[in-house]
Amino acid sequence: MAIQQIQEQITLPSDVQGLRLDAALAKCLPQYSRSQLTLWLKSGWVTVNGQAIKPKEKVNGGESVAITAQIQIVSAAPEDIELNIAYEDDDLFIVNKPAGLVMYPAAGHFEGTLMNAILHHAPECESLPRAGIIHRLDKGTTGLCVVAKNSATRNALVAALERREIKREYIALVKGEFIAGGTVDAPIERHPKIRTKQAVVKEGKEARTYYRINTRFCDFTLLDVTLDTGRTHQIRVHMSHIGHPLVGDTTYGWRSEIPGSFSTELREWLKSLGRPALHACRLTLEHPQTGKLIEAKAPIPNDLARLFELMPNA
Repeated sequence: MAIQQIQEQITLPSDVQGLRLDAALAKCLPQYSRSQLTLWLKSGWVTVNGQAIKPKEKVNGGESVAITAQIQIVSAAPEDIELNIAYEDDDLFIVNKPAGLVMYPAAGHFEGTLMNAILHHAPECESLPRAGIIHRLDKGTTGLCVVAKNSATRNALVAALERREIKREYIALVKGEFIAGGTVDAPIERHPKIRTKQAVVKEGKEARTYYRINTRFCDFTLLDVTLDTGRTHQIRVHMSHIGHPLVGDTTYGWRSEIPGSFSTELREWLKSLGRPALHACRLTLEHPQTGKLIEAKAPIPNDLARLFELMPNA
């Protein structure tokens, strides 16, 4: 682990009047996540007019804010791991991540991660937090994620993500049949008892997931899903919450209850999938340097494509 020193000095603008301090800082400093800012507030590393105050305190605008904090940076060595690049220019690139590839080094995964691959592909990312990765995908989820190559682009993309201007579209195969599309609006927070999971919690962070029917299968439904927020495991948690867990997602309620009428091959595919049937298929954003609209698409991976072919329509 390396330690990076952070020092910021800002004056809050008038348009944050009435906001909580943590929300005001997240708006003014989009290069840092709200959770990171809240941690610094609770650690006493942020002062407002020379005083440490609680994250929930309201601000008036005009206050002087000073931050003196530290960030632990996980070091990673470049590794020659093949990347499927859906788009690239001098400022950013978009990766089509395969299933099983972990995003960042952590306990048990210090090598062979997407970050290791990025540092080999684009060494300039070494100076950026998380090697320029803007948003994450779960280990088992396939599809698109964007990576910045320089600080200006990273800060702009983080701000765009906070403003919900980066559109992420997914396909998800879930258990059960739907009459129509809809919205899941339910706050998410870390599970109160199982720390490796997330859960719908009354006091959690706001989370909204929109879904519409793509294809109706017998006893299953393929959904087109978009996110208004981007909480950890959001689609997986929300689908489980409404009683339709993702196929293959044993963490959030999938059980291999497979109709006896299904073919032997289909039954075997469902049992052996080994990951949530979730794919980030389309990513749309405005290029922070050129203003150009970028749209990247990722074809359905082979394991899911075959699964969909075998599914009998409703």
